[in-house]
Amino acid sequence: MAEILSQSPEVFAAIAFAFALLIGSFLNVVIYRLPMMMHREWREQCDELQSTEGPEIPDGPFNLVLPRSRCPSCGKQIRSWQNIPVLSYILLGGQCANCKQNISTRYPLIELLTAVLAAACAWRFGFGWEALMAIGLTCTLVAISMIDYDHQLIPDSIVIPLVWIGLAMSVFHPLTGADALFVSPVDSIIGAMAGYLSLWSVYKLFKMATGKEGMGYGDFKLLAALGAWLGLEAVPIIVLMSAVVGAIVGIGLIVFRGRDRALPIPFGPYLAAAGWITMLYGDTIKNAYLDTFL
Repeated sequence: MAEILSQSPEVFAAIAFAFALLIGSFLNVVIYRLPMMMHREWREQCDELQSTEGPEIPDGPFNLVLPRSRCPSCGKQIRSWQNIPVLSYILLGGQCANCKQNISTRYPLIELLTAVLAAACAWRFGFGWEALMAIGLTCTLVAISMIDYDHQLIPDSIVIPLVWIGLAMSVFHPLTGADALFVSPVDSIIGAMAGYLSLWSVYKLFKMATGKEGMGYGDFKLLAALGAWLGLEAVPIIVLMSAVVGAIVGIGLIVFRGRDRALPIPFGPYLAAAGWITMLYGDTIKNAYLDTFL
């Protein structure tokens, strides 16, 4: 089986696509529940410190496994056959089987996005550990992007392990080729440091100049994680791409949609997108830049 997958990138990409659909379904749970779990923990801590009655907190376990998924409108438990990625959405006609309330298209779109990106990683790296790690990073970046988009926060419980995994991966650098995902330990460590300190410096300078916070600490940690995974040379590419795209999108929202300039725009999705593109095509982008301007 391994020989077939290594010799046929089409088959490996198709398997990665199907498997990532299931992961995408779980990511929907993570994106929805993890911020709620964090807010619940914060409220409990605040109530304990203030010794006052806070908002009502639901009883019973609430994590990424329990309770079973339910319709947010009627509370009816979702059956297994109603939770098949993409297919169940189509079979149900985009509605809850019980109350007929419309189901957001966001859920199948996240599943499809995760599957397409995972298939691209499988195609790019071929069968092996590199593809597996790239798919893992991709799924994590999808979850981080959507949580930051919804809540303007990047959970430490996701991004900190991502930093350590990137550093640990660098140990295996001698076992891979020159055009590999893994970077050397030195490059990984310096990349993590450069990623964190570059955005932290911008944050401090902006705060000194305006008295306002231009971004959150989660952005520093995310770029540190990407630096640990992809190395020092990837950091400037990621920063440049994310800044340009973020500026274009932000200006577009203000001009065409009348978005209030005071409203924060999450930067995590732009960092994640730039990091993913750099992971796949960083060398191509760097060489094209050098050939054009040098």
